[in-house]
Formats: sequence, structure tokens, C-alpha cells
Amino acid sequence: MSKFWSPAVRELTPYVPGEQPRERLIKLNTNENPYPPAPGVEQVLREFPADHLRLYPDPSATALREALAETYDVATEQVFVGNGSDEVLALAFQAFFRQSRPLLMPAISYSFYPVYCKLYDVAYRSVALDDQWRVPLTAFDTDNGGIVFANPNAPTGHGHSRDAIATLLERNTESVVLVDEAYVDFGGESAVPLVERFPNLLVTGTFSKSRSLAGLRLGYAIGSRELIEGLERVKDSFNSFPIDRITIDAGIAALHDRAYFEACRERVITTRERTRQRLESLGFEVMPSQSNFLFVRHETYEGRAIFGELRERGILVRHFDKEALSDFLRISIGTEDEMDSLIEALEAVCR
Repeated sequence: MSKFWSPAVRELTPYVPGEQPRERLIKLNTNENPYPPAPGVEQVLREFPADHLRLYPDPSATALREALAETYDVATEQVFVGNGSDEVLALAFQAFFRQSRPLLMPAISYSFYPVYCKLYDVAYRSVALDDQWRVPLTAFDTDNGGIVFANPNAPTGHGHSRDAIATLLERNTESVVLVDEAYVDFGGESAVPLVERFPNLLVTGTFSKSRSLAGLRLGYAIGSRELIEGLERVKDSFNSFPIDRITIDAGIAALHDRAYFEACRERVITTRERTRQRLESLGFEVMPSQSNFLFVRHETYEGRAIFGELRERGILVRHFDKEALSDFLRISIGTEDEMDSLIEALEAVCR
């Protein structure tokens, strides 16, 4: 611990991302898409003029925001983009949640949320999941400085309907409700159509999962003009150029190929359901999932033990070393061949 760090940095417990191994493994631990991005993205990368890199990008990424607005049937002024949805979330925490009352969040969800709270001095209160591992929207009371939750939730995979989120918004009108939709394209129902009715709703999303662009870092938010302006104020006080020229063009290309997007996500959903059935036949309890991963535990074997056995067999899944989650594994959905290898390894482990 360095004597040069500020007190706030000394007290931080940073977010720990999923392992990015150097050795060759079947990688089912970070919810990456197993399929490449749309063909138009490859064309952008091949044909991008290198000379354009000497120029700064559009600080507002207007063309990309226009493409997102067209995709989600909103106005361009209702769209914000950032360097991955993690950056968008970080800016939102600064813009909306530094309040006198605490931010409400699920006790088990994306573990970056409490890290942002610590970093930006945001008071928060955790709400326990229900007995079916779902985020209980009715447990979010109105005495708050904001609400944030992932829908579908991570790492559990459960998602709420748009109507359920509307009910929450109808009784929570005085603070920002942030719905993190990183995984919504794999079976969830987006809350984006609600932004016209509820000016306090901010929906965030990412190109990392369903559009296979985790390596480029591109995220977005959709909300009222009032909320988007708040994000812009923080962004322009921090980094005026978060999205580079190549990423802008690649993001537009990914959005324009709707047929490829639909086909890719359907492949993931189909593989997920097939894998769920096979895991259940091996004695796993598998939580219902509207995401590109499965949250599972075995009736006999400990999660840590299965994690280690799979790692020895060249398969990497995610194990959370926390008391409430220690029995569980989160398994990203890979290709059919990768999931066949997973099941074959688990048959040996659980035999």
C-alpha cells in the first residue's frame, strides 16, 4: 500500500473482472459472445483509412447516436454513448446518485455497483433477493437517492417484465431509476419504451454481449433529455472524446445488420436451453435465465471443487468466492462444440 495514495484510494476494494487467461482454454467465464461481430464490422476494420486517426473523433459521436436512436425508436437527443457500459454507469453514478439519501441496489448483482459507490462517496443500501433469487422490485422503497439494478440480473439471470418496471416507476418518481440491460437481448424485455412516460428512467446497454464487440469497448444510455444532459456534463468534465473513430464506425455497422444480430442471439438462446437441460440431467440446479449465461449449483459437489476440476480439464467458468454464492458457478454460453466439451467434462467430474 503506497504512502502516496490518497486516503480514498487506500480504502477502495476494486472490482475484480473475470480472468483473462494467457493459456489456451475454453473460456466460459466472462459472458463474451462466442460468435464474431457482424460482417460489416470486419469490413470497417479492413477499410478504415489510417490517415483519419490523426484527427480527433466527433466528441458527441453523433452518427453512432443517430444509429442507436433509429434502432431503439427514440430521438438522438435521448442517447448517450461511452467507452463501454462500465464508463456509462460510472458517469451515471456521479451525475445522479451523489445524494443525501442512499442509493438502493440488489444485494447480489453486478459487483461494480458498490465499487462505484465507494469511489464516488455514494451512500447505498442493499436489498436482499427473494427466495427464488430474483430482484424484488417491490422491496425498493421510495425513500431513496436512486435505484439501480441489472435486468436481467447478473449473476443470477432472472429478468423482470416491462410492466413490472413500469409499476416500480409509477411509485418512484422523485429519483433516477437506472436499469442496466447488458443482457436483455438474450430473452429479456427492454424498458427503453418506458423512457417517454418516465423522465427519471435511464436504461444502459452494451455492444459487448449480443453484438460481439467486447474488445472495442462501447456502451450507451437512453433516457430523457434531462438525464442525457446530466451525463454529458460529467463526461465533458472528464473526457471529451471517449469513443474513437474506428469504434464509432464499427458500432454503426453492427447496428445496421439486424438480421445477423437476430440470428446470433437466437443461436445463443438455443444453446443455452439445450445446455440447461443437460446440466439438470447431471444433478445441477439451474436458475431460469434470460441472459447469455447460466447460474448453477450441484446437489452434491461444491462449486469451488467443480471450478477447479474444470480448470484442470481446460475449461474456465466463473466462481464467486463469496459466502452467499460459493456453491454456485456462472457458466457463459459458448458454441455448441464448447458446451459439448463442458458437459463431457462435467460428466467425468460428477460421475
